[in-house]
Amino acid sequence: MYTLTWRLAQGHVAPTTACNTHMRAFTLRLAARPTLHMQRRTCLAALHTSRPHPTASRCLFSTGVCISRPGLPLPCTFGSRQFSSWLQRLSQRRPSDPLDEPSDVHEEAAKIAVLEKAMKGRQPAELMLRCTILDAEGNVKTISGQFRKADLCSEHRLNPRDLRKIDSRIPNLVPTILVRKEAILVNILHIRALVKADTVILFDTYGSADSRLHSVFLYHLEHNLRAKTSGTPYEFRALESILLSVQSALEAEMVFIRNLVGGLLAELEDDIDHDRFKRLLHYSRRLASFQSRAKLVQESLEEVLEQDDDLAAMYLTDKKNGVPRKLDDHEDVEVLLESFAKQVEEIVNEAENIQSNVQSTQEIVELILDSNRNALLALDLKVSILTMGIGVGTLVAGVFGMNLRSHLEEHEFAFYAMTATAFAVSLGAAWIGVRRLSRIRKVGLSSNSRKRPVKHAWTLFSLRARRYGQWS
Repeated sequence: MYTLTWRLAQGHVAPTTACNTHMRAFTLRLAARPTLHMQRRTCLAALHTSRPHPTASRCLFSTGVCISRPGLPLPCTFGSRQFSSWLQRLSQRRPSDPLDEPSDVHEEAAKIAVLEKAMKGRQPAELMLRCTILDAEGNVKTISGQFRKADLCSEHRLNPRDLRKIDSRIPNLVPTILVRKEAILVNILHIRALVKADTVILFDTYGSADSRLHSVFLYHLEHNLRAKTSGTPYEFRALESILLSVQSALEAEMVFIRNLVGGLLAELEDDIDHDRFKRLLHYSRRLASFQSRAKLVQESLEEVLEQDDDLAAMYLTDKKNGVPRKLDDHEDVEVLLESFAKQVEEIVNEAENIQSNVQSTQEIVELILDSNRNALLALDLKVSILTMGIGVGTLVAGVFGMNLRSHLEEHEFAFYAMTATAFAVSLGAAWIGVRRLSRIRKVGLSSNSRKRPVKHAWTLFSLRARRYGQWS
């Protein structure tokens, strides 16, 4: 907080004198700003005096000002130029006390920044959509035209919430196929389309990859809509092109991920290092994301197949000609959707198989790393045990290193005997420790794996037990 005190004088009067005669003081508290940006600003506070002063609406630095802050000396004079330089030094000085700048200010600023970023592109004024329109002959009528959402809703008898589901400004939507009175709304992966009995409206998407897929899909859609020899209704030909493009996109991504993961798994069989394991984690996340999107596409197709009224309402041409279908008369569209649903299911199953292989590889790699770590720990313990055995052997030398008479100094074979004894003690201690370590490391799956039958070397024949009056 900064306390800003205004002292407005009528003439060239000293501040201490004017404080008692012709000066009016009030306090402004400036919060949430560590620096003061008040130069060249107009005065926003009004002085409640009985007689208005002519300098009350002037700039702050045209009158005498006194700014007080703990720990900072005041300027000697109240001139505008000297006060400006003093105020500049004040703004550049950081507050030493953390209480001078509360943390709530930064939290509020961060919240405001996040809110501004979230609301960007969602202003009420931006109610336009870019669309590409194809007519009944399969020709492109409009390319990337700007249309208002309200006009699209009124022209095609849609609800505003239907267009929200295919709004191109909101990414990562759940795939949906909505059947309305006169149209079919499709939002699957890179395709967002409105299919009618004689018109297809494609909502343009953003992004380089999506734009490329959109262009390829538009080319195949034009070719499929112009082919009228099959006798398939217009809306089914458009829907078939949409589902075929979705299937092709899923298959292409599936092949790409499969090649990446397969090559990496082959490399891990030869050598396991940190970089390859990190790449495996990255590919696993990418595969999980693809698997989730493929499952959502499969669920959207199955959801439509479960609704008989939606399947019957998808015959837009018959409805336009005044011959609506019955609820159980939807064999053509059901076969079309089921065929693509089965193909998407195969893609999902293949993704699950690759995901299971990746998880198995990760588990095996972790087991191998754990085994190597245990081997290193066992080697460390063996070295420690050998060091202990050598230490036990040096104990004998330490005993004979004392300046005490043992009556063995003059013995002929005492040196050789004690040396052999020291070696024997060292080897014995090391052998006992290694044997104990190997017994501890033996781990079996059963609880009584360590209990093994004792074989007696002195028995020439195996003992037999008598059961039910006979020897077994």
